[in-house]
Amino acid sequence: MTAIVEVEGLARKFGKTEALCGVDLEVHEGRVVALLGPNGAGKTTLVRILSTLLHPTAGKARIAGYDVVKQATAVRRLIGLAGQNAAVDETLTGRENLEMVGRLSRLSKKEAAERAADTLERLSLADAGDRPLKGYSGGMRRRLDLGAGFVARPRVLLLDEPTTGLDPASRLELWSFLRDLVREGASVLLTTQYLEEADQLASDIVVIDHGKIIAHGTPVELKDRLGGDVIDVSFDDSVDLEAVAKTLADVGTEAPTVDRSVRRVTIPVANGSDGLVAVVRALDGNGVRIEDLVLRRPSLDDVFLALTGHTTSPEGSITDEAVRTREESTR
Repeated sequence: MTAIVEVEGLARKFGKTEALCGVDLEVHEGRVVALLGPNGAGKTTLVRILSTLLHPTAGKARIAGYDVVKQATAVRRLIGLAGQNAAVDETLTGRENLEMVGRLSRLSKKEAAERAADTLERLSLADAGDRPLKGYSGGMRRRLDLGAGFVARPRVLLLDEPTTGLDPASRLELWSFLRDLVREGASVLLTTQYLEEADQLASDIVVIDHGKIIAHGTPVELKDRLGGDVIDVSFDDSVDLEAVAKTLADVGTEAPTVDRSVRRVTIPVANGSDGLVAVVRALDGNGVRIEDLVLRRPSLDDVFLALTGHTTSPEGSITDEAVRTREESTR
């Protein structure tokens, strides 16, 4: 496959802070690459460099063969960008905003109008298309801003946490729109805080932490890295989760992890049925009451936790709270 986005040894410093430390990355034509990582990992810095908004300290990046620094004008004609903050004109209607972006992207007046109408329809904004933006809700503005990135049907879409702040229905609509654009030939680099989003959309996943790529593969490949099965055990507020983790320290293939936000202890095991028996016996022997017990295959949440030591919220988004380390559970 042909790589339409190529990143080689990309580095960026802000004073003494290294936001990116020699990143290598490729996005192949017609594919979606999801970039996962906790806040401050370097995701947005990478997107800003690829979108020509920021120069790297070292390394190179090319889009369709064009250097993002030396040939920035050519790069801008190929990309669509949706950053974390809405960049729309409140004095215009939704339709006027999209038509303006289309015209700036060198679409004819007719093409810009047709694309704007189609985008409004696909993002459920058709009824509000002729209203000024000052009457839009935050979620509506976000959808319109995303639509502006798509309206010219660019070859490469750079999306920085596009669904943050959207309700579940709007998120599903956006996913559907993205799938359609990919089928039409677009290539996508997507940063996201939602692991389910990466699992649903991405053909390749890159995990970045502290400015470095720490894992890369398809969703299935990353899940297979953990091997075996996973047991989730949930408890009510009366149970000491750290004590439970110590009790189960010798049951799994690795030490248990604790997620206090949902009152859950997770144990990776080589054999699910044997692991279930061992967990129940260990907890019953210590008089610990189980609220819920689930045996499942590893998920991206488990992969992310194993790689970065960060957990996710109940909604599936990455949080900054580090989980108790495995060393702590085995003290």
